[in-house]
Amino acid sequence: MKRIKSKTNGTTKRTPRQSVLLSVFIRVKPLNLPMRRLLQLAAFLLFTATLAPAQIAPMTPSGAPEPPRKKEKPVSGNIEWIWQYTPDGANKDGRENELIQDSHFGPFIDQYLTTPQTFWGQPVNGHYRPLAATALDHLTVPGKVVADENRYISITGCVVHFCPARGLLWVDLNGKQHLVVFAAIDWIKQGHPTTDPEAEYTLWIFPNQPLSGAQHLPPALTKAIARWTAEPLAGRGIVQNITHAILVDPDGTPHEVAPSAIGVNPPSTKSDTDTDNDAPALKPRN
Repeated sequence: MKRIKSKTNGTTKRTPRQSVLLSVFIRVKPLNLPMRRLLQLAAFLLFTATLAPAQIAPMTPSGAPEPPRKKEKPVSGNIEWIWQYTPDGANKDGRENELIQDSHFGPFIDQYLTTPQTFWGQPVNGHYRPLAATALDHLTVPGKVVADENRYISITGCVVHFCPARGLLWVDLNGKQHLVVFAAIDWIKQGHPTTDPEAEYTLWIFPNQPLSGAQHLPPALTKAIARWTAEPLAGRGIVQNITHAILVDPDGTPHEVAPSAIGVNPPSTKSDTDTDNDAPALKPRN
């Protein structure tokens, strides 16, 4: 059998593959097969071994086999770009219209708003509109961009041609896993018309992370919901009468909760001119 000469000292030594073939050859030789058959078998084994490269496991510096590598989890993108649209000296309500037209906005809601929804639109082939598209529908008519505690952002708006359908997108800019919540006010059509203060509405809440019930909503979120739901409909002075609230898990499981548990207060008589809830302009984030 051909041997490989070492380039270092001229001595001969077998490769690992040749050693395996030799051991096979030695084991089959005691079967007293004709020499010609043995040579044919050895040639066949050498040929097939040449065609199939050996798979050598990666080794650690100590010589031990390297353990399988785990897949890295995707890292959430930086969403600090949203901060530039919060209130400043020239825009006390922020710049919601420019925010939703930012090229980052579409990919942002596509990434964070993936929960199945069934309250908005008609199903097509058994499927409702994606939550990201539903959120965009409810923010089409610009509302406000409110900043709280140099950390939280509330983006509000309503559906074009039907502003009783209102939307809130709440974002926590801190942390590696950002909490993003979409909330929508949906009219209960079987009752009074939207022009009647007695009309009833359902508040839908879609967090991108499991919150284990209304009691685990961050206080900053319930504060934002309370402020938003207390705002009267533009031009009507009617505070919407929210009688039902549904908290939806990221997998689409709905849980009915008391509206008061998530920050909704009974309708008040505040008018459009009240400014008690105006948020002050905050300093730029570093």
